[in-house]
Amino acid sequence: MSGAPSRVFLARLAGVAVFDPVGDQVGRIRDVVVALRLAPRAPRVLGLVVEVASRHTVFLPITRVTVIEADAVVFDGRLNVRRFQKRESETLVIAELLDRTVRFRDSGDAVSVVDVAMEPTRTRDWLVTKVAVRRTTGRGLRKRGESRIVDWDAVEGFSAVELGQGAAGLIAAFERMKPADLANIVHELPEKRRTEVAVALDDERLADVLEELPEDDQIEILGKLGVDRAADVLEAMGPDDAADLLGELPTEQREQLLTLMEPRDAAPVRRLLTYPDHSAGGLMTTDPVIVPPDATVAEALALIRRPDLNPALAAQVYVRGRRR
Repeated sequence: MSGAPSRVFLARLAGVAVFDPVGDQVGRIRDVVVALRLAPRAPRVLGLVVEVASRHTVFLPITRVTVIEADAVVFDGRLNVRRFQKRESETLVIAELLDRTVRFRDSGDAVSVVDVAMEPTRTRDWLVTKVAVRRTTGRGLRKRGESRIVDWDAVEGFSAVELGQGAAGLIAAFERMKPADLANIVHELPEKRRTEVAVALDDERLADVLEELPEDDQIEILGKLGVDRAADVLEAMGPDDAADLLGELPTEQREQLLTLMEPRDAAPVRRLLTYPDHSAGGLMTTDPVIVPPDATVAEALALIRRPDLNPALAAQVYVRGRRR
């Protein structure tokens, strides 16, 4: 493989652009697929999960990758555009291995996985040979929070099902991603990891992601948060999105959440819920972007460029006339 470094840390590939041989970008890396094997054999890297322009993910075999750089991956041009489906024998590094608690084989001390690294072999395969870990308990590292890179076979516990696995590493890998892109990743995660990521996200970020998710995912995640946290997240959502989500819940649950919300946030949501789903009132928002007739184009652009503004709201600006 030309242009390939001798060691590649896989979490750092998240979001890296993927190019064909002529330099056209075909997508971005969302994850890395590996096959775990019985100890002490290191996992074999199978390929990359790439999100293409149509927002669905495809599988790019590692054997077709020709160049790996910090900001670009190049492949030989052959790409199967069939939607990626993970098999039972496969593991996603970013979605499933980051933040996992494992233990040193010699001491039994617990550490958390920060990243894993792959290296090429003489047969042109790539194997996961190193693990970057951070101390959680015990004496595995000198002090809590200190990181260390160890051989793959120095730790154990990757194949065990872990309840309550954290999600800080996964979230950090996609920190700069737009809510719609992160929502697409969250949608593809196993239910267990989807819940763990939702719990770890702050209210504002989770609200942005929920607004981009399918209805079934929204209801599932909201139900896993607990009523107090769910109410906080609903407050951070746009009133129209919050109303759409609450409208799909049972009456008792909906009323409980509205009662827990701040009155000033719940009031516009309650008003929207009185309209039929497909009426103008049910489709519109209570918080549009409004400017006076003497506002300049620059002032209007400044309003719609606010980072906290939903893109759907930014698509329209209403000019308000003055009463005489």
